[in-house]
Amino acid sequence: MQLTDPDWEFIEPYLPIGEYGPYPERLRQQFAGVIWRFKTGGQWREMPTEFGAWSTVHNRFRQWRDAGVFETLREGLITEAAKRGEVDLSLVSIDSTTARAHHDAAGMHLDEDVVTALEKAAAEEEKARSKGATSKSKTGKRPKVIPRWKNDDASGVGGNSG
Repeated sequence: MQLTDPDWEFIEPYLPIGEYGPYPERLRQQFAGVIWRFKTGGQWREMPTEFGAWSTVHNRFRQWRDAGVFETLREGLITEAAKRGEVDLSLVSIDSTTARAHHDAAGMHLDEDVVTALEKAAAEEEKARSKGATSKSKTGKRPKVIPRWKNDDASGVGGNSG
């Protein structure tokens, strides 16, 4: 993606020029490198050399980020669009939340008999839990209960380890 001259004329005043750099003729190239990075999703190290050394572009991005350049630029773009009557507030997001949907909402379809069987199994398990019963293994036998003091050695907690 190439920055057009009008785009650059708008962006350039937002970029700080320090006493010792960056060199003004390379600002446009470095800013284009930042755009490339976020547009492609590529890694900084994969950046084409036409934007300069990737480490320099990355450092410049961090300096701009820390100085609030991108927030100021965004506000400037919104202000300019408002002047032109091009602001569409339906595209503005104030806050968002992610919520897990019920399996029905996600498009998962189960036969009624499967749902009934799952509900029955869940109810039986809950009933057994509420009575304090221990679960049985696949062989139908109850698991062997190991006294806690015998299990401490294996976990490394206290006991006769040495």
